[in-house]
Amino acid sequence: MPESRGSLRLGVFRGIPIRAHYTLLLVLPLLAYLFGGAFQRAAQVAEVPPERLSGSPWLWGLGVAVGLFASVFAHEMAHTVYALWRGGKVRSITLMMVGGVSELTEPPPRARDEALMALVGPLTSIGLAVVFGGAMVLVRATGSFNLQFACFYLASLNLFLGLFNLLPAFPMDGGRIVRALLTRRLGLVRATRVASLLGRGFAVLFGLWGAVSLNPFLVVIAFFIYMGAEGEARQVRMKALLEGVAVSELMTPRVVGVEATMSLDDALWNLRRERRTALPVTDGDHPVGLVGVEEIRTVSEHARDIRVARDVMRPAVLVKQDEDGWRALRRMAEAQAPLLVVVDAWERLVGTLDLEDIQRGMTLLQARAERAEREGRGWRQERPA
Repeated sequence: MPESRGSLRLGVFRGIPIRAHYTLLLVLPLLAYLFGGAFQRAAQVAEVPPERLSGSPWLWGLGVAVGLFASVFAHEMAHTVYALWRGGKVRSITLMMVGGVSELTEPPPRARDEALMALVGPLTSIGLAVVFGGAMVLVRATGSFNLQFACFYLASLNLFLGLFNLLPAFPMDGGRIVRALLTRRLGLVRATRVASLLGRGFAVLFGLWGAVSLNPFLVVIAFFIYMGAEGEARQVRMKALLEGVAVSELMTPRVVGVEATMSLDDALWNLRRERRTALPVTDGDHPVGLVGVEEIRTVSEHARDIRVARDVMRPAVLVKQDEDGWRALRRMAEAQAPLLVVVDAWERLVGTLDLEDIQRGMTLLQARAERAEREGRGWRQERPA
């Protein structure tokens, strides 16, 4: 069935949704065309007479394209299984036009485990290449050209997938291994910065190579690597800043929300006055839900003076004021909530937290960190030898 964020849900593994991005459906026919066009040359390399193969080149091309993404799926499953085994938490697996992504909500705790988690994917692909290569040799003795050609293609795809992912182009697997090796010496933030620069350098080279060779796939891969390296470096910086900051330092203080018995007309007036798209619904000083403009607009205007906030409110996501900012941001993303309702130890409303609050806090925290870094460098430079 269709999933959010432009993807189709294919299945579930241990509670983890497996999705295919819509771009995959767009690229499959193109890959089938490209593989079909290379049919004759591939058959010659595999030492298989093309005329002895069943089916058209384009049907073989489609089969090879599907086999490529099956190989990508096996590669990503290896990452996922290892991450779960070592204590990580995986949010989803998504197959995309340029490969696959295992989205971690919580990576393995040690840098060594991250390096091994990155390594098992390419090793799985190379292992599959060896298995299919061996099967090709065995099948050759039977005279089944179709099976021989299929095994050859699957072995080639997996070998390419394994070796390509070992390139130190962060956030690809090789780049993650480099970052993990640097983390012990440089710390996670600086190691990610170095790996990100390396990844963006590879992306530029891929882009130039793709432009010169008129290969659109290399250009697309270069774009995704560049954006992925920059995005992950930004996320790591954000995590480092927010982990040491309590929600109470980021939130907008608030002790009054929309009363559960307030009419929707009055609730809408409160939202406009506060310039908010949503506010907590309270019963006394305890939050019981969330109401926003979206919910109120589902009720006709003439009924808004008799309907109350409790009638249309949705569940609120609560966070404690002493929780760290990174955990709060993660909960906001996982729940796809417009804001979090902040409570004290007695579950009383003390504030709200939305992306604007986090962005404002991030700006102040970044300025504070840069000032501390400058002062630290100055102290080291002025210190006598």
